[in-house]
Amino acid sequence: MASKFSVSLASMIKEFSFESIYLPGDPGEIAISSSDINRPGLFINGFYEYFDADRIQMLGKMENAYLSDLPKDVLRERMERMCALKVPLVVVTRGIEVLPELREAAEKYGVPVVRTQESTTDVTVAMISFLSVALAPRITRHGVLVECYGEGILILGDSGVGKSETAIELLKRGHRLIADDAVEIRRVSNKTLVGSSPENIRHFVELRGIGIINVRRLFGMSAVNTTQRISMVVKLEHWDPEKVYDRMGMDNEYISLLGIDIPALTIPVKPGRNLAIILEVAAMNNRQKKMGYNAAQELLQNLGMPVVPQEDNSGSGWGYY
Repeated sequence: MASKFSVSLASMIKEFSFESIYLPGDPGEIAISSSDINRPGLFINGFYEYFDADRIQMLGKMENAYLSDLPKDVLRERMERMCALKVPLVVVTRGIEVLPELREAAEKYGVPVVRTQESTTDVTVAMISFLSVALAPRITRHGVLVECYGEGILILGDSGVGKSETAIELLKRGHRLIADDAVEIRRVSNKTLVGSSPENIRHFVELRGIGIINVRRLFGMSAVNTTQRISMVVKLEHWDPEKVYDRMGMDNEYISLLGIDIPALTIPVKPGRNLAIILEVAAMNNRQKKMGYNAAQELLQNLGMPVVPQEDNSGSGWGYY
């Protein structure tokens, strides 16, 4: 069974500068576990079927105007009925005065109420984006995540194969480190994976023979970032003379992470190979492929050999050349 994640109300108040109207307890202990947001127009109009009480409820100018025109007893009944369902949070937008009936019902049933000066549409879009990341399904993989020419490269491989050393060389060449050793991967949409580092080890790298270094302090703020979309996976492995490695790049290899297929490469490691340059070329080639160009297929066409289109599984466009 998939784990269900939550975010504290305190972090949302800090992120969006909400004004606290009523909090039933410590906001750090109040959990929000749904990224869905609802404007309860039909509910306050008396249609209660299919109402999802797990969603955050937004009350904007339209809802407030309608509620203000209701008879007081009807208004009180609608607010009590909504709060009795224990909705996780009510957000009043545009700095509108909070109706006394809403405050009374919230205090009676322990429902948090906050207010923002932002418009309903703006704050809804921002909250969905924030919650989609904060509540996204996630896994942690042993590896390194770097940003190279705008492409997020997840470097995997056994311990000691050279992942961290390759990342440091890329930093020296002007690229960015996202995470070392433990990469937290989140599925923020049906086609997008975003990687980050656990906060307690963020910006730290272990180099055998040297020890732990702080990349942000050593290389500066321009050498690090907190999150990055994962565009491709590079698997480093020790060179096996008995293994046949792909020399043309015709076959599309993928690795599945959280149900999403990500383009992948296997790069053999042996003395004399400059892995940083190889990864730079891999990043640029990956971008070209997403734009519809494949050098190997062009070469085969120039040689008069047949080219069989590859099926694309990732949605990145790798298979349409």
